[in-house]
Amino acid sequence: MSHPYDSLTPEMILDAVEAVGYLPTGGLLALNSYENRVYQIALDDGSFLVAKFYRPNRWSDAAILEEHAFTLELAEREIPVVAPLAGGEGETLHRQGGFRYALFPRRGGRAPELDDAEVRFRIGRLLGRIHAVGAVRTFRERPGIGPELGRSAVTWLLENDWLPPEHRSQYEQLASELLENIEAAFASIPHLRIQRLHGDCHPGNILWTEAGAHFVDLDDSRNGPAIQDLWMLVSGEGTELREQMFDVLAGYEEFHDFDFRELRLIEPLRALRILNYAGWLARRWDDPAFPRAFPWFEAGTYWDEHIMTLREQLRRIEVSSYENDL
Repeated sequence: MSHPYDSLTPEMILDAVEAVGYLPTGGLLALNSYENRVYQIALDDGSFLVAKFYRPNRWSDAAILEEHAFTLELAEREIPVVAPLAGGEGETLHRQGGFRYALFPRRGGRAPELDDAEVRFRIGRLLGRIHAVGAVRTFRERPGIGPELGRSAVTWLLENDWLPPEHRSQYEQLASELLENIEAAFASIPHLRIQRLHGDCHPGNILWTEAGAHFVDLDDSRNGPAIQDLWMLVSGEGTELREQMFDVLAGYEEFHDFDFRELRLIEPLRALRILNYAGWLARRWDDPAFPRAFPWFEAGTYWDEHIMTLREQLRRIEVSSYENDL
């Protein structure tokens, strides 16, 4: 079965870069990305840039441009994010051979050492600055992060018969209970503040250099509660988790107020990510890159483990009390 990305040839990629006014040497390196296709391009002046070719039919043009505008807004305030490069007429979204793409400067770095309290504090400060800008308005074209994200994934998996018959009943019951608990957690916070977020702020999207951190890949920017950009920076349980979150929030609150009620959303948001991840893999299975990269997804053992994970996550939601613990 063919896939739209099959037609994205090296020649087309280099032509796309040249069409924006750059002179590639022909050096091209595919970077680790599944949702989009991303390449490092060598230029004739010895520099490099990164070309991102957006997955067809995922985002509307307006939604992509909204992400670009947010990233540029952050960069204008000297917040270290990797923003798209503008073409000759100021445009950041380009087209070539039926694909939409954007170009970015290459920025290096290493994974942040999140076991270091000072690193956590400094990343918290940057997230506080990002959220101070993000809170000014919300996205109009991008969906939010909330219970519907998980419900959509569960519905898609069930309606498209992804669950083996022997797992379907357990999954359906567990997912239903999880979604009820997630909805209750969100409903338990009156006047929950929703704002623009990075949206996928895991350590792989933060690069560290001697100058500190910079943030990459705002492709999953959405509206949501601030805690969505914080919880993936901490790990462990009990005292260890509380100490790590304290460091992040100490930096964060130098620039933006945090609603401590949102701490009760950590486990519900973790559950949403788990539910959505399975739905994402299933939705993308027609892309040949996915069966190659995730061969275990079709194995029966995957669903055994997935159901165990959901059961444990339900337990964690039911017993969690982060707001009182911190």
